[in-house]
Amino acid sequence: MSITGSAVFAANMKEIPDMSNGADNFYKSGKVTLERVTFKNQYGMKVVGNLFVPRNLDRNKAHAALVVSHPMGAVKEQSANLYATKMAEQGFVTLSIDLPGWGESEGPRNLVSPEMYAEGFSAAVDFLGTRPFVDRSRIGAIGICGSGSFVISAAKIDPRMRAIATVSMYDMGAVNRHALQKSLTLEQRKAILSKAAEQRYVEFGGGEVAVAGGTDLELTADTHPIQREFYDFYRTPRGEFTPAGASPQRTTKPTVTSNVKFMNFYPFNDIETISPRPLLFISGDQAHSKEFSEDAYRRAAEPKELVWVRGAGHVDLYDRVNLIPWAKLTSFFGRHLAQTVAL
Repeated sequence: MSITGSAVFAANMKEIPDMSNGADNFYKSGKVTLERVTFKNQYGMKVVGNLFVPRNLDRNKAHAALVVSHPMGAVKEQSANLYATKMAEQGFVTLSIDLPGWGESEGPRNLVSPEMYAEGFSAAVDFLGTRPFVDRSRIGAIGICGSGSFVISAAKIDPRMRAIATVSMYDMGAVNRHALQKSLTLEQRKAILSKAAEQRYVEFGGGEVAVAGGTDLELTADTHPIQREFYDFYRTPRGEFTPAGASPQRTTKPTVTSNVKFMNFYPFNDIETISPRPLLFISGDQAHSKEFSEDAYRRAAEPKELVWVRGAGHVDLYDRVNLIPWAKLTSFFGRHLAQTVAL
C-alpha cells in the first residue's frame, strides 16, 4: 500500500514531522477575522466554533456561508480551521466546529454518537442562518475524514445544507463493520462487540474507561504505514493539538463501549435523496480511504462530482495546502451558493 506523506524516521525511531508539500495546519490569515462562538444544539449542549469572516465583508448584506468540521477524533484546530480560513479568504463566511464530545464542545468525552455528530452540523446551520450577514438559503458544508460521513447523514434530513463537500472521507460505519477493503470477518466483528459489552460492566462498576483505535502514541519498527501516516499529523508538531483539560492519551481515541455504535451507522443509505442538492467528493488517488468516496459517489444521484488529487494520500488533504484543491472547492460552492434559493 502506497501512502503519500508518511514521516521519515531516524534510526532511533524519533519522529521527524513531514512538513513538505506545504503542510500548514495552523495557517493564519490577515485577510479574515476570527471569533470564538458558542451556541446550543437540540440537546441543550454547548457547541463551540470559530467564526471566520472576510475583513472586507459588507455586513449590511447577506452572504453565502459554510460549516466545516474536523476528522473523527480530532478538534476544530486540526484541519477544520485551515479549511475555514482558506474558504473565508475566498469570500465565504465560515464556521469550524468541535463536534459534541470533542474539543471545547460539551458532551461525554470521546463518546461516539453519530446522531449527535450530525446534529452538530445542523446546530451550526441554526447559528449561521440567524446571523444578519448570512443568507440562510446559501449555506453549504464541508466534512473532513469521518465528518464526511457525518455531514452526509445530516444533509439527508436537513435541506438547509444547500451544497455538500467531503474531503478524504471515511464511512465510519463501514470501516467499523468491515475494516478497510472489507478485511474484518464477521467473527472478528462479534468479538469486538463482545469485548465492548463486557467493558460496560467494568465502567458501570466504576472501573477505568477504555479507549479504542485512534492514533498510536509511540512508533515501533512494526508500526503499520497507515498508523505512521496518522502519527505524523496527530503526534508531531505538524498537527498536534491537545485541548485544555484533555490528555494526549485520549486525543483521537473513542471509548471502547461507544465505538461499537458506529456499526449501526449507515450514512450512505438513501444518499440519493440529497439530490438535487450537489455533492462533491474529494480524495487523494493514493488514499487508503478512497473506497469510501467511490462508494458514496456510486450511490449518490446527480448532481455529483468525484475529484481525485493526484499523488495525495489520506492525511495529505488535512493540511497540505499545495495539494488541497482550493480552486475546486471555491468554484463548487461559488456556483451552487451563488443565488438565494427557496427552501
